[in-house]
Amino acid sequence: MAKHILKALSLSAITATVVMGGISSQAFAMSPFQAGYQFNYNGKNIGSATRTLSQSGNNWTYVFAAKAVGLASATETSKFTFNNKQISSSNFSRTSKVLVHNNTMSINFNPSTKLINTKKDDTNRSFAWKSGVLDELNAELQLREDLKNGALKSAYLLADAKEIESRRFVKQGNEQVKTNYGTFDTMKVVLKHEKPGRETIFWLAPKLDYLPVKVTHVDKKTSYGLLLTSYKGQTN
Repeated sequence: MAKHILKALSLSAITATVVMGGISSQAFAMSPFQAGYQFNYNGKNIGSATRTLSQSGNNWTYVFAAKAVGLASATETSKFTFNNKQISSSNFSRTSKVLVHNNTMSINFNPSTKLINTKKDDTNRSFAWKSGVLDELNAELQLREDLKNGALKSAYLLADAKEIESRRFVKQGNEQVKTNYGTFDTMKVVLKHEKPGRETIFWLAPKLDYLPVKVTHVDKKTSYGLLLTSYKGQTN
């Protein structure tokens, strides 16, 4: 069970994205924030998670951290720059722990050498760099910025330890969501998976700058999710 929980803790890998329409708001520039979440696994609340975006000049750092008490923990960190409404990835790292076992993964984006270098535990790989490639964490921020500016792409290129892949998301209407932090009008968006038996749904609140206030994922007989408990940042 601990391995399934660890996979669930890395929710940023499938984190919230949107298709324009239904709910509108004034566009604001990207700004720092911190959000807290309740983490549940198969319907039981077993831990917590945070998303934190910080800024130093034009260098940005986005961190997702989650913990299932006594079982597993995971932290993902994305570093990037932001110009003309477009994120330029610099590096990404993930550290995770299941009981006493540790795992690591890193991605370095090198436009000067036209390579993306990755390392997962003791395995190193390199593959061709492509313009606009995002990591699993900063993709959420790029999609939120595109949504606010009315220019959402039909697909986004994301790098992981092995390859660059395309991700697609579909809007399924608007829905009101109740959280411990309040009740929000949201956009409901589904991530399309190739494998049967999998479904990921996101609820994004325009009032909180399109922050994901709820995320659920079902993988056959396993389910997990996040629900907002706190927020400090831009409001619309």
